[in-house]
Amino acid sequence: MRLQLNVKHVALAIALAAAATIGGALVFEHVFGYVPCKLCLIQRTPYYIAIPLGIVAALLPPRWSRAGLWLLALIFIVSAGLGAYHSGVEWGLFAGPSDCGGGAGQGAGNVGDFLNQLQNTRVVSCTEAAWRFLGLSLAGWNVLISLALAAFAARAAGDKGFFLGRR
Repeated sequence: MRLQLNVKHVALAIALAAAATIGGALVFEHVFGYVPCKLCLIQRTPYYIAIPLGIVAALLPPRWSRAGLWLLALIFIVSAGLGAYHSGVEWGLFAGPSDCGGGAGQGAGNVGDFLNQLQNTRVVSCTEAAWRFLGLSLAGWNVLISLALAAFAARAAGDKGFFLGRR
């Protein structure tokens, strides 16, 4: 079976994959209670840029869609670099940022509320992986996902006839 994808299909698929990846991160955060550290939040930025860029690239003429795919490939290479840096921090290979902690909570109304909030606030370190699967933390999985999306975008941008599946 042969499925022919054009650059518009690939741009839309990358936007959907980026949205699914961010959705997964938000499920880990809001459903399973894994509080993201500063580097985790920074790693989301390329995805936030890639989602609308992928949608716009899917709506543009093919020449501009192809340029959008090259830009998406670059964005995901940067994303892979951010994930590799965070993974290195978790493994102790690199020094993490000195101000690495979780996001700020809600503002307290008075001093008593502020003190209660401080007792319940847990600072998240960038040096500790909160979760691992097959030996990789979420930062490590981000590297793999980002590299796959970068390769997919670059391959589609560079090929005139892009096919998925057997010929």
